[in-house]
Amino acid sequence: MRSAVTYRFLLRNTPFFTALSTEQLQWVIRHSHEWAADAGAVIAKCEDSRAPDAPYWILLDGGWQVETGGRTFARGHADPGKWFSGSEGQGQSCQLVTNQFSYVMRIDHADMQHMLGRGFQLGSHLDSGARYYRSIFGNE
Repeated sequence: MRSAVTYRFLLRNTPFFTALSTEQLQWVIRHSHEWAADAGAVIAKCEDSRAPDAPYWILLDGGWQVETGGRTFARGHADPGKWFSGSEGQGQSCQLVTNQFSYVMRIDHADMQHMLGRGFQLGSHLDSGARYYRSIFGNE
């Protein structure tokens, strides 16, 4: 993966962030890191998936897939699986891999909790993603 620059005008059009104000988008930019990743790049592994402080990954553009138990679950940047945290694996072995050239953003767990505490409108995205990951990892 290669470090990439996050542009506010592009971030504003990313489904995960469309409800945020300009000030909130600036906060996200200051507290995250964007990466450009070629197809096949391993973004995250779930060996420590019970770690409650695993970072969040947001798919800004492109596509990725969760691979677990010999199964593959592909998603795009507008799908419920547009974000991922290794803690969603519930102790199962898995990995998050790009399936095409993609832009991804890493946000530390503490920063995500801070954003939610400050009223950033991300709850519906996080909730739909959590339901999706529960269905993958057999917890629903």
